[in-house]
Amino acid sequence: MTSARKFNAISGSERKPVRGARLIHDAHPDQPIEVSIRLRSKAEAKRKELKSALEKPGFTHIPRAEFESTHGADPADLEKIKQFAQEFGLKVRETGTELARRTVVLSGSVSNFQKAFNVELKEYSHPRGNFRGRVGAISVPAEYSDIIRGVFGLDNRPQAEPHFRRIQPHAGVKAHTATNSHDPNEVAKIYDFPAGDGTGQCIGIIELGGGFQLDDLTNYFGALNINVPQVISVSIDGGTNSPTTPDSADGEVMLDIEVAGAVAPGAKIVVYFAPNTDQGFLDAITTAVHDSTNQPSVISISWGSSESNWTAQALTNFDEAFQSAAAMGVTVCVASGDNGSSDGVNDGGDHVDFPASSSFVLGCGGTTLQASNEQIVNEVVWNNQSAGGGAGGGGVSDVFPLPAWQNGFGVPAPSGQNGGRGVPDVSGDADPSTGYNVLVDGENAVFGGTSAVAPLWAALVAIMNQKVGKPVGFLNPMIYAQAVEASGFHDITEGNNGDFSAAQGWDACTGLGSPDGAQLLAALTGQPVAPAPAAERSSGSKRSAA
Repeated sequence: MTSARKFNAISGSERKPVRGARLIHDAHPDQPIEVSIRLRSKAEAKRKELKSALEKPGFTHIPRAEFESTHGADPADLEKIKQFAQEFGLKVRETGTELARRTVVLSGSVSNFQKAFNVELKEYSHPRGNFRGRVGAISVPAEYSDIIRGVFGLDNRPQAEPHFRRIQPHAGVKAHTATNSHDPNEVAKIYDFPAGDGTGQCIGIIELGGGFQLDDLTNYFGALNINVPQVISVSIDGGTNSPTTPDSADGEVMLDIEVAGAVAPGAKIVVYFAPNTDQGFLDAITTAVHDSTNQPSVISISWGSSESNWTAQALTNFDEAFQSAAAMGVTVCVASGDNGSSDGVNDGGDHVDFPASSSFVLGCGGTTLQASNEQIVNEVVWNNQSAGGGAGGGGVSDVFPLPAWQNGFGVPAPSGQNGGRGVPDVSGDADPSTGYNVLVDGENAVFGGTSAVAPLWAALVAIMNQKVGKPVGFLNPMIYAQAVEASGFHDITEGNNGDFSAAQGWDACTGLGSPDGAQLLAALTGQPVAPAPAAERSSGSKRSAA
């Protein structure tokens, strides 16, 4: 009997009941499910040393194979998990990436998983959809507790929200007729992106729903007189490219692809589709980071939710996955959210969005951009909250401490005893009223949100990688170091996102500012780089709103 054995709780695995959820019944004992187990690293003792090294500019990236060999899972630990699975009637779904990703996927019945992890799984109804959930901690037999760092998939409640906003139609006005909207390649010109199209690079995009249609890509890029980029999809945990309607998550998928593709059409775009659960999200990230086939040099993420919505084990394991990306020279750009300083949490406090708050990602905030003749006329913090139109997320993490590279930048104190990392790091055009012309499921539309800023920055990184001839990698220590002496940003000094106001230098609304691409590349390389001449930049007139 398993009850006679000693079980140890997995640190940070506690789940609380979901507000607004109603218990339906116990999960059916024979229901088949899959669960992802995160294993410890072979180099646990070196983790603090690696983190310290990453916080300094000039970190030498570790080649993927070398990193995975040194910091991946121990083969002996994998064998123990296989033994654990056999003991509880579970099966290991072999992927060949278990050691590199430190992730083992197990399949089996609800009944057997309940015994293996000492949990009770129940079915709940909720306005956002029914889900399988649990309350309390996950436990494992004591002899396995040292090697397991997290267990994901027992609970499959929706985890994240897409961070896009769409111009909504009103009486007599179509949704796509915003007078100040831009094509994404026009935004790149306004921000003086350097010459280049991302050739030789791969941009990874994480999606937790929705899909794209090839006809849309052909028509969209054709209207911009831009070659259609290579776009492929990768299925994670059963997630697939599943387009439906323009008002679904398709809007997020198409915004991400079209912004990245219009700015860096020479780059290969790989879209990793996963279920919207903490398991699906994490598995998509680790798959993209360790994708030895496509080898993305930059990853764009436009999904997230307030730090308060995550378990501690999720926060830790996501952060470790991003640390791995940083160590291998993979830049990760993450939208900071569209709900201002509260991040949509109605408790009267300030919150930041995760995963943008991880110290190993480039948090991307939002501005309202007014431009003329490819020049910035005015740029302020995006904040249309009073009209229900959203605002750029930003503030101070309650979880992740102040990184060394943010010292001296006036980051406000966290609201609790923990935390301190300021969000965002950078920003860009995100206001739907000055947003991006996109094509979604055959329908022209104008989209904004910090969702657009992550792929915009990802495309800039791809171009910089192309120009430098190698990945620029983890940007944060470098951009904060050069921000003291050099430019590379348009400093945003007007506006607020609720409780935080823009100011000279870094602020909790727009970070260091929006990009001056050519100057930023020059600052990072120490060599003057001119912005792309008009003839060399992606051409294309304003898309027709017809």
